[in-house]
Amino acid sequence: MRTILFSLALLLLATGCGQPAEKQAKGLPRIAIAGLAIESSTFSPALTHEEAFHAKTGEDVFSLYPFFAPDSLARKRAEWIPTVKGHALPGGIVTREAYESLVTKTLNMLRENGPYDGLFFDIHGAMSVVGLDDPEGDFILRIREVIGKEPVISTCMDLHGNVSPRLAQNTDLITCFRLAPHEDAMESKKRAVDNLLDRIESGKGKPVYKAWIPVPILLPGEKTSTRIEPGKSLYAKVAPAARQEGVIDAAIWVGYAWADEPRNHAVVMVTGDDKEKVTTAAEELAQSFWDVRSEFVFVAPTAPLKECLDKAIASDKRPFMISDMGDNPTAGGAGDVTWTLREILARPEFQTESGPSLIYASLPGPELVEKAVEVGVAGIVEAFAGAAVDDRYAPPIKLTGKVEAIEHGDEHAETEVVVKVGSVHVIVTKKRKPYHHEADFTRLGLNPRETDIVVVKIGYLVPELYDMRADWIMALTPGGVDQDLERLDYKRIKRPMFPLDKDMADPDLGARLVPSSAQAD
Repeated sequence: MRTILFSLALLLLATGCGQPAEKQAKGLPRIAIAGLAIESSTFSPALTHEEAFHAKTGEDVFSLYPFFAPDSLARKRAEWIPTVKGHALPGGIVTREAYESLVTKTLNMLRENGPYDGLFFDIHGAMSVVGLDDPEGDFILRIREVIGKEPVISTCMDLHGNVSPRLAQNTDLITCFRLAPHEDAMESKKRAVDNLLDRIESGKGKPVYKAWIPVPILLPGEKTSTRIEPGKSLYAKVAPAARQEGVIDAAIWVGYAWADEPRNHAVVMVTGDDKEKVTTAAEELAQSFWDVRSEFVFVAPTAPLKECLDKAIASDKRPFMISDMGDNPTAGGAGDVTWTLREILARPEFQTESGPSLIYASLPGPELVEKAVEVGVAGIVEAFAGAAVDDRYAPPIKLTGKVEAIEHGDEHAETEVVVKVGSVHVIVTKKRKPYHHEADFTRLGLNPRETDIVVVKIGYLVPELYDMRADWIMALTPGGVDQDLERLDYKRIKRPMFPLDKDMADPDLGARLVPSSAQAD
């Protein structure tokens, strides 16, 4: 009997102390998923709270990634342990309480479910937090304190994020989007996951070399779109660099222009096992970026708002789209600056129903939304909206008009109301929301394709709006993401910095080899 019991004990030890036989037979790597994503303007008075991240936890995290469908190859190649994944609309600086709460929840879940072979770190890279520099660098360091130095971390980022030395050292594999607008976002995240799985399955693990090069350029996304030159050709060089034997991945980060921190500047990173190819690729990409620094221009014509409206009114093309750029909530603006809408409503052309049709999207105004719900569709509403957060350029605006639509249930806006004032359809929301898709308008009974002028709080048009436009101009309006960077009161970014210091000397663009995460302090 003792012999039998002893044999059973040995069998249990050999199979992982009673772990499910199927998992042990598969030998799948255990990989966690975590990440927080937001662009935070430090030039906006807005604050971002925890609920804005709409954080998903556990199994719900898989719903964010089509490539993690239950029957997908990626899902089957590992035992995935999703923790917390939050993604907020761009906005103001994140409160310390929100950050600590979300990070603590992530760390607790990681402690409860370890150990790990790897972690997929899905972030944006431009999060600012009250009283904390380099939040993503802080976050990954705290993750390392929980999971240890051995697991391979693969990080995917927005190309408008920032890569600090701390983030570069504590991650192992790193990549970012290669298109702006970000039509390749999900493709890039999948690339980060595939790279992670390949390195773990092959036993190669962490890359031998990580080349990091800071490039002293700070430009807005509206000037660095990959739709046009020189961004188009610059980013076309990334994929060939990454495909070289001995190179795992290559990436160029434009950086985030509307935060005043030392890490805010462009960066190039290349990872791999061949030192010469890794360093040469990084240096060539960095030099290519520097060489074309003076060629970046706005992706569309720009003008002051008055000139934009004059052109739109005179045009026979519809829809004529105007980007209200200064308060763009997709770049970090508060989204409630009323200055542009005030100027529109003051123009006599729009003060009667027979004037040019115009959609203004959008303005948060919970007081107006509440009153509109009370009077209902076809009722007349009179209330203030906007400037609850950012009233530096204009006060709250009083709107008086007919309620044409009320819709509840949007994830961001919660409740949306259309109020017609003269010939202007103003979309007023309970909470701020950018309008990216035709369905955002049509669900409110609006037809943007048949509207004379569509004004959106956005910078460069996202693909669906871009394809819809008959003509387009970007308005140089005020707000927390002012496109005139020289008007912003930078105090903490590293100088000299192009284009703020146009006559600066050429920088050192030699590759810095970043120590392995296994050597992190």
